[in-house]
Amino acid sequence: MCGLTGFWNFKHRWPKEQLLDVVTKMAARIERRGPDSEGAWSDEEIGLALGHRRLAIVDLSPAGHQPMISQSQRFVLIYNGEIYNSVELRTELVKEGCSFRGYSDTEVILEASERWGVQQTCQRLIGMFAFACWDRKTQRLYLTRDRLGIKPLYWGFNQGVFFFGSQLKSFTAHPEWRPSLDLNALSSYFRFNYVPTPLSIFQGINKLAPGMVLSLDSTQKIEQNSFWDLQTVISQGREKRANEPDAVLVNELDQLLHDAVKRRMVADVPLGAFLSGGIDSSTVVALMQAESPRPIQTFSIGFHEADYDEAQYAASVAHYLKTDHHELYLSAQDALDVVPNIPDWCDEPFADVSQIPTFLVSRLARKSVTVSLSGDGGDELFAGYNRYFLGQAIWRKLKLCPHWLRHLGAKGIQQLAPAQWDLLAKMVPKRFRPRLVGDKAYKLANILECSTAADFYKMLVSQWETPDALVLGAKEPTLYPWGLKELGSDLDAFVESMQRMDTLTYLPDDILAKVDRASMAVSLEARVPLLDHRVVEFSWTLPMNLKIREGQGKWILRQVLNRYVPAELINRPKMGFGVPIDQWLRGPLREWGESLLSLERLTREGLLNAPLVRQRWEEHLSGKRNWQYPLWGVLMFEAWYERWMSGS
Repeated sequence: MCGLTGFWNFKHRWPKEQLLDVVTKMAARIERRGPDSEGAWSDEEIGLALGHRRLAIVDLSPAGHQPMISQSQRFVLIYNGEIYNSVELRTELVKEGCSFRGYSDTEVILEASERWGVQQTCQRLIGMFAFACWDRKTQRLYLTRDRLGIKPLYWGFNQGVFFFGSQLKSFTAHPEWRPSLDLNALSSYFRFNYVPTPLSIFQGINKLAPGMVLSLDSTQKIEQNSFWDLQTVISQGREKRANEPDAVLVNELDQLLHDAVKRRMVADVPLGAFLSGGIDSSTVVALMQAESPRPIQTFSIGFHEADYDEAQYAASVAHYLKTDHHELYLSAQDALDVVPNIPDWCDEPFADVSQIPTFLVSRLARKSVTVSLSGDGGDELFAGYNRYFLGQAIWRKLKLCPHWLRHLGAKGIQQLAPAQWDLLAKMVPKRFRPRLVGDKAYKLANILECSTAADFYKMLVSQWETPDALVLGAKEPTLYPWGLKELGSDLDAFVESMQRMDTLTYLPDDILAKVDRASMAVSLEARVPLLDHRVVEFSWTLPMNLKIREGQGKWILRQVLNRYVPAELINRPKMGFGVPIDQWLRGPLREWGESLLSLERLTREGLLNAPLVRQRWEEHLSGKRNWQYPLWGVLMFEAWYERWMSGS
């Protein structure tokens, strides 16, 4: 794993020394992505500079150093990621007459791109990657990002300079970098607690979409072409929908996952795995241990708050599989210690609260290993999120009631304030009374108001339902690909649509962004075998009853896991990587939150609707409503703004 950065200055030509000096400083801003070595290359005739930071994983020798120049001297490459079929590709290239100086996958990508072209090379890679490739002959720059968006890549023009890199903060070292906040992107951020692709928090700067190749020539003409498209995968998967016996398909998935895991266990440095005790991570660990003659190292995080603690389950799985297990229990103070540093490694506003334990488990793992495998992706591929099977059941019932009647019901609920519903609830004996009745009543009203499947999904994934009311002067972009149509009685298609949307959006922009930033903050490479594109493509050939069965998701993945771990160690309600942030905001994080959400501060900045933020903050502190996730989004933005924008 590494970090890349660079720029193409179309305004004026700098001498070579200045180009190299600036790009080296840019690369230094992302040193944690690659602490082992640095490199820079420039072409002063056209004003292009490439910078790189290396985390050496395979071929630790200087032969893997970047930027790397091809044997013919035509192509120059900087690259972030790992390719797991590089040995096969190398063998094929050798047969075509190519010779190699080392055995790094970087050199394979470089020579393959020259011989086969960048587009065809990307189609043949198995792995995670983002790279910039310069063709000195045609004077064309290529930027690529892997199929699922595991590795990040930003690009765009600012002040006549074309910037590109793994993280936005590398651009801040360039003397002509003058960022402007994109209020419309900020509005989208507050809906999801992340900035959705292709937007970034800055005007003119974009995230490259997964599965894309972007090219830029000396006339500043940009072209984007897809080398892998999820919608095509879904359509082809439906056309060849599997109808073999369940056991045959379970065997096929088992073999696929075995190969995906085995390929990701190749490294010249110590290797381990994150283990939560859930289905996804337990499957990855079980397959790793089946491939390893020695106990693999596993790492998990626990909480003293019982409702959030999964460490006990991880320990049980680790004990059964006989792994070398490490665990760390978190306190509120651990969170306090991490929170001030989040804007440094999340250099774009990002507010998934599980970023805290993800960072801490990465830091724990880094003490022992340099590579850690993760179970991310299983929920999207095999319908594991509660909102899939619960959403299906709720939507089925909602459709039985006319929308006009549901609308009246919602308006009736909203006739009383949440606090009034809480007062009414006190008439019910305490042992039968749910917590936060008013809060739950208003959530029910929001569900009743949904008129289409798209509205329903949008409500499920929204943190602030009307972000334009929060961000002053903003208009939320309409480019977000909701893609959910009114699906009638075809509820399997309804779930598949949610899976597709999550794979296109939530997976790369939240889950994978979180894992990338948290692991790279401690110079740890995280690998995600469930997101091998061959596994993704297989998952879309499966009928829904192999994903959801008897009210549970990930049925087929459970069957694979049951071959290695007893079902009783796994079968329990899904918890996720949760954090008791609601309690922490009312307790040890309260003072920090108040400092960021003071009326004076919010009014002075002039970006957010200060009275609205204060209202929700006070309601949360009083316990009347649980606004933990919307408020965490505001807090993370304010912390980011203070770190990166307050002095600009």
